[in-house]
Amino acid sequence: MHLDDMALFVEVVKARSFRGAAEVLGMPNSTVSRRIGMLEKALGLRLLHRTTRRIELTEAGQVYFERSKRIVEEARLAHLELGEMLAQPTGVLRASLPVDFAVTYLAPLIAEFSQLYPGISFDIDLTPRRIDLVSERFDIAIRMGEPADSHLIARPLARLVSHLYAAPSYLAQRGVPTSPEDLEQHDCMGMIREGRWTLTRGDSRCEVPVGGRFHLNNVGMIKRLSTLGLGVILVPEEIVADELGSGQLRRILPEWQGKPMSVYALTETRLLPAKTQRFIEFLREKLASKR
Repeated sequence: MHLDDMALFVEVVKARSFRGAAEVLGMPNSTVSRRIGMLEKALGLRLLHRTTRRIELTEAGQVYFERSKRIVEEARLAHLELGEMLAQPTGVLRASLPVDFAVTYLAPLIAEFSQLYPGISFDIDLTPRRIDLVSERFDIAIRMGEPADSHLIARPLARLVSHLYAAPSYLAQRGVPTSPEDLEQHDCMGMIREGRWTLTRGDSRCEVPVGGRFHLNNVGMIKRLSTLGLGVILVPEEIVADELGSGQLRRILPEWQGKPMSVYALTETRLLPAKTQRFIEFLREKLASKR
């Protein structure tokens, strides 16, 4: 409120009249006069000598004008600088990313983003642990699955559909499942002890009890053990894209799919610096087809 009044006072002094300032600012002359009067009342000092033809600064008004002019100019420059940052953001973007999804899927997107914004440098932490965005000073965390911390701002980026995969060597030894029920007789590897997988095919839905010798909390390890012929996995295609391309894994029961896995951008606040805003906007655009 005081900055607005300072800016108004500066315009009045520059124009040497309420009418001139009102024309510059596009507001009624009476409004300008009333707000200057309220400012003087708030300060407890008269800033202007008013005559029928013009206004003159009092001694207090001269001091206030010199200080106000500098403050208003600093504010104007700050807005210009922020506008330039929005146009071409700079700084270090500190991000926490899920390991396998980042390496397989986000890496090329980050490379493209870095070409668009050469003023941004990156400090990337690939970790499955639950980081503290505030105390550890991360700008953003990308996470898969439903967000657990309700205190953070979650922006959906994508919904990845999971499919079933196994190594050719495993299928040669154990046979190829022909129905979801067949999975009960197979070694199925999942996160911790899931117990059952929910599969859908169009309007059909099937819950299959699954089990196996390996229970892990790391997608990369699950994927690696599957390529070594140790079991069936249910993961998004983006996670195993390289292994599918090289023939290390095969998709099985192709008409069936698991529950979609959500990908979120988590931030501590909605008020984000330009570098973070641009990164989220870029990912949302690139992942739009997967929402």
